[in-house]
Amino acid sequence: MAPVPPLLSSSVKIDLSRSRVLLLDDNRAHLDMLGGVLNGFDLRKQNKCESVEAAKDALYGAQFDLVMVEAAMSGQNGFDFIRWLRRTGPDNNRTVPVLVVTGATSKDEVTMARDCGANFVVAKPVTPVVLLQRIIWLGRDTRMFVEAESYVGPDRRFKAFGPPPGMKGRRRDDLTAEIGFASEPNMSQNEIDMLIKPARVVL
Repeated sequence: MAPVPPLLSSSVKIDLSRSRVLLLDDNRAHLDMLGGVLNGFDLRKQNKCESVEAAKDALYGAQFDLVMVEAAMSGQNGFDFIRWLRRTGPDNNRTVPVLVVTGATSKDEVTMARDCGANFVVAKPVTPVVLLQRIIWLGRDTRMFVEAESYVGPDRRFKAFGPPPGMKGRRRDDLTAEIGFASEPNMSQNEIDMLIKPARVVL
């Protein structure tokens, strides 16, 4: 199998000029900043929404290639919006890739994003390089879309989850099920990626 080229190598060609993105954040300045970054990628078809209600209306009015949601909004919850989208949103947008943008990157927060049906989490402050990498990852994401009583969204299962506590793993990079005490208040972007990054599962 040929090696996968680096995410941002010169050989990677992406054309976002025909893509449409929905941005949801109740802070207009944040919306405009994020929109400016996406403009730099030639992703200019943008619906900027400052409320959940406006975002829902937009999803019924057009088909989107990407949805970006601020996790914490005044009196509104980005996670609840994603759950609505995955379960009862319009059929043409229910499986659209969703990026959560958040400044609160504790493990609980990232886990909530994963469990509500988001594809990835991007930690603030958002940098153009990281954001473009995540968009490319989404384009390569081949996870199945799962619809179950307790969860609707991209497959959350990991093939590399390690052995039960107290048991020695077979590989040096096996993960452990022992979480232990928190060592820092927030996770790094790399740690976030490892928690929510997809792994292919053979059924």
